[in-house]
Amino acid sequence: MLRYTLMRLGIFAGCLLVVWGAVYSGIFPRGFGDSNVLWVLLLALVVSAPVSWVVLRKERERASVQIVHKVDRMKANLDANRSQEDLADDASRTQGGATAPN
Repeated sequence: MLRYTLMRLGIFAGCLLVVWGAVYSGIFPRGFGDSNVLWVLLLALVVSAPVSWVVLRKERERASVQIVHKVDRMKANLDANRSQEDLADDASRTQGGATAPN
């Protein structure tokens, strides 16, 4: 997951440099007044999103599989803890000698 995030940030940084160069060379229009920095950041974000969607497809799938494995492990641990609690509860009821009326 960290690898995917770092790769995504790298693509954004590359797009930021390209967009910044394109804005200051006049290829892309400049922002209004003091909003030029915000314009460059927003444009870089819009450009980097589809690029990373295509380029990082396999890495995204790999990260997704890792997340699914972690969630499955946590669910298994929760189920194991629940069954241990149920066994301990059943054992304490049978040792107490109290029986439920029918």
